[in-house]
Amino acid sequence: MTAPYACQPDESRGRRWPERMSTFRSPWQRDRDRIIHSSAFRRLKHKTQVFVEHEGDYYRTRLTHTIEVAQVARTIAGVLGLNADLAETVALAHDLGHPPFGHTGEDALAVLMAPYGGFDHNAQALRIVTRLERHYADFDGLNLTWESLEGIAKHNGPVTGLLPYALAEVNAEWDLELHTNASAEAQVAAVADDVAYNHHDLHDGLRAGLFSEEDLAQLPVVSDAFAEVDALHPGLDQMRRRHEALRRVFGVMVEDVIAVAQNRLTSLQPQSAQDIRDMEGPIIRFSKPLYQNLKAIKLFLFQRMYRAPSVVVERQRVTEMLNGLFPLFLNDPSKMPENWFQAAEAAGDETGRARVVLDYVAGMTDRFAIQEAERLLG
Repeated sequence: MTAPYACQPDESRGRRWPERMSTFRSPWQRDRDRIIHSSAFRRLKHKTQVFVEHEGDYYRTRLTHTIEVAQVARTIAGVLGLNADLAETVALAHDLGHPPFGHTGEDALAVLMAPYGGFDHNAQALRIVTRLERHYADFDGLNLTWESLEGIAKHNGPVTGLLPYALAEVNAEWDLELHTNASAEAQVAAVADDVAYNHHDLHDGLRAGLFSEEDLAQLPVVSDAFAEVDALHPGLDQMRRRHEALRRVFGVMVEDVIAVAQNRLTSLQPQSAQDIRDMEGPIIRFSKPLYQNLKAIKLFLFQRMYRAPSVVVERQRVTEMLNGLFPLFLNDPSKMPENWFQAAEAAGDETGRARVVLDYVAGMTDRFAIQEAERLLG
């Protein structure tokens, strides 16, 4: 039984191309399944989270990160009486548009695409689910519901200002009401993303040797977690101690989000999903004290992990790959597979051709981009 402020399946605004209702799945269960079976979702297996995919089997990839986000989203949504299927759907789709090499790849492609309408991974995710997945007889894309598209577009909040072309094109065809908040379910997916990466980046950074448990003992939240584990389990071996502490950090974040949301929902008494959209600011968020503590953790991760010397060297290397591949394909589209070459030739002007090249390069996995760079650039 969902709450009145949850998105209700029978009130969905439907799909861009009308389809018969499934006899045994809700609209958002169907959306979720289409995302899981998409080519873009499978490719997340070989795309970077922080460490380039080939650097080690134990580090998170974009796919394992996505699965962790979806699990957190379902948990929070279930406790709050929201539609867990929609929250899971947005979580599973939220990173579909990420190019190879994670945020480094996104930064490089944003610079390369600046003359041609820009690049943003959320906008690219919309482009994938509305255009680039081509499996169905009656339409391009996955023909997701309005609520799922809305969640992908603005789970991080209202979208204002100059829109990336990929988002502008979709919004022109079907108004996603970008000026409002997203549904509570999409907001849950956004917070679940923060919970997941704050937790697993600490884990992966420790495993990579970029910092130690002693370094983490100086951080808010994390220090208390290690102290509690040491009090309960003195002498615990390093790996178990690490896991026990970081799962407590994970729990603190999830419980904080739930408590804040419950208080705000009780105070504001929204009676519909639209009430959530029309509020000033999000209904799903961290408390102010925890938010400040997480800022300290994020700053630590930025300095010690995302900008660690070994990571910076890899960032430079993969940026050079994309800076070589993109203009190569743009100037000679015949270097791409035949179907992509034909699409580039049919695009008309340079902007259209650049967008075809972007779709091809952004869809690459880490390993394929590396292979192509070695083959074409030496």
